[in-house]
Amino acid sequence: MIASAVDQDRTALRTILLETRTIAVLGAHWEPDRPACYVPEYLAEVGYRVLPVNPAGVGREGFGARYVARLTELDEPVDMVDVFRRSALVADHVDEILAMSPRPKVVWLQLGVRNDDAAERLRQAGITVVQDRCTLADHQALGLPRR
Repeated sequence: MIASAVDQDRTALRTILLETRTIAVLGAHWEPDRPACYVPEYLAEVGYRVLPVNPAGVGREGFGARYVARLTELDEPVDMVDVFRRSALVADHVDEILAMSPRPKVVWLQLGVRNDDAAERLRQAGITVVQDRCTLADHQALGLPRR
């Protein structure tokens, strides 16, 4: 599959990460050895507001916020949805992302996660999509500062 221009454009990735303030982490987890835990933990440590989304986590707190079951349950706007779900499941969340008000500017599919059909639907709605990249790794590789 062909990567989109933004997936490979360091300047675009830098801009996204610098302009983002609040990140909803879809598929966030509480087990410290899982990327869905240590990546959002890193993001919170460097100054992003991180909102965990996982129905199995409801009742827990993580990254300085309470878990919610669905993106549409968030009570504040987000700049980015950072997705930790299997590629085949991403399409199941497109309608939920599009129902967010306001909509996020960016949907970032984590390393190993790619769904071109879902990405195209999101792009058609005006949302920037990054696929198969790690927010933690890119933040570090780009030498971005703490917020």
